[in-house]
Amino acid sequence: MTTADDGWQTGSLSAVRTHATRAHLGVPVLAAASDEEIDVALRRMAERLSTVSGALLEANRHDLERAVSAGLSPALQDRLHLTDDRLSAMAAQMRTLSGVPHLPRDTVVERRSDGLTVLERRRPVGVIGANFEARPNVTLDIASQLLKSRNGGVLRTGAAALASSRALISEVVEPALLDTGLDPGVIQLVTDADHSSARALVSLPDLVPLVILRGSGPSTRTLGSTAARHGVRTMAHADGGGVLYVGPAFEERTVHHLIVQSLDRLGVCNRLNLLLLDESCYEELLPGVTRVLHAAGIAVSLPPHPHPRGYEWSLDAERAATVTVDAAKGPLHAARIANEETSGLAATVVTEDPAVATRFIDAYTGTGVMWNATTRLLDGYKLLGLPETGINLDQVPGPRGPVTYRDLYLRQFVVIPRAEHSRAS
Repeated sequence: MTTADDGWQTGSLSAVRTHATRAHLGVPVLAAASDEEIDVALRRMAERLSTVSGALLEANRHDLERAVSAGLSPALQDRLHLTDDRLSAMAAQMRTLSGVPHLPRDTVVERRSDGLTVLERRRPVGVIGANFEARPNVTLDIASQLLKSRNGGVLRTGAAALASSRALISEVVEPALLDTGLDPGVIQLVTDADHSSARALVSLPDLVPLVILRGSGPSTRTLGSTAARHGVRTMAHADGGGVLYVGPAFEERTVHHLIVQSLDRLGVCNRLNLLLLDESCYEELLPGVTRVLHAAGIAVSLPPHPHPRGYEWSLDAERAATVTVDAAKGPLHAARIANEETSGLAATVVTEDPAVATRFIDAYTGTGVMWNATTRLLDGYKLLGLPETGINLDQVPGPRGPVTYRDLYLRQFVVIPRAEHSRAS
């Protein structure tokens, strides 16, 4: 129910409810489909990314033109941009996902001495919502994960990517589902760009009990609060920013290589954001590090900083091409900075000393920690070989890190006579 303090538009709530109801209607067909039918639909999606690439790139061109007119930063434009190479990469991900074995419906927990068998059963959630930033590829990433896990979906993206996302749903997802005998309406896209539709999406617990939230920290946290008031659970990816700590016994070539690797794209959450140099080698490393960053077109923020040390530059349209540099008093101090002053997304330690690496790795509590490897690896496809719905940073039990179709189930315990399980097997 809408309230005056929320300031919602009744039309938005009604429209999102209509989308959710439509997705709900398609869930039984998805539940009854064979594993092969699901995988065929994913392969059809991969095929259509090639056969309808012209329509997809044309829609994306309109989004990009509006982005340029609106003054979006180069980093945000890059995030929005679709190319033939990016479509090919998306198709490769769909083919990979189609070849990954489906998880078993039932797993035996215990065969008891009293003749009973305890099973753990995976059940789809039903309809899952997703509100995400203006990145067209995320539309397909999330739609494919929902399909593989047999969940319906209501997707909402930023206004900047709306034409591209519409084209991906209408030209790729819906035809692939229809060709496979599945209900094309099971994945819905909200076409209302007003933020009231995002608030509506997180306030329908009867239809959309779980919503994946991605995007800027403040907006995602606000939606999370709204969801909590309405009894809707969320998996939130509100903040990002990778940390790279250079400890003693470093190879300078490795340091420079990882800095460049970590900044190949500026508008992504797992890029290098905070560079910590051990105080024992700060003065030695700083000139070379500064040259490498400047050569890559990156501004350097040196202490004393006029901003929080963990400030996430990828969300700053005007200064995305920036890295914060500071000193750390050893691996434990570096890990404490990363734990307490950044989002806890991912951190890298660069050193040839196993003892230094181990101290940092054991002290860092974020979702991913690397030794002589870039934080850009904290990504569903790069790390797990699967597209992701986002990266969950919650400090509670449950899916944490890159979230894939394997995480989009409810756990149910089933107790049956042992003989019945034997016959079913």
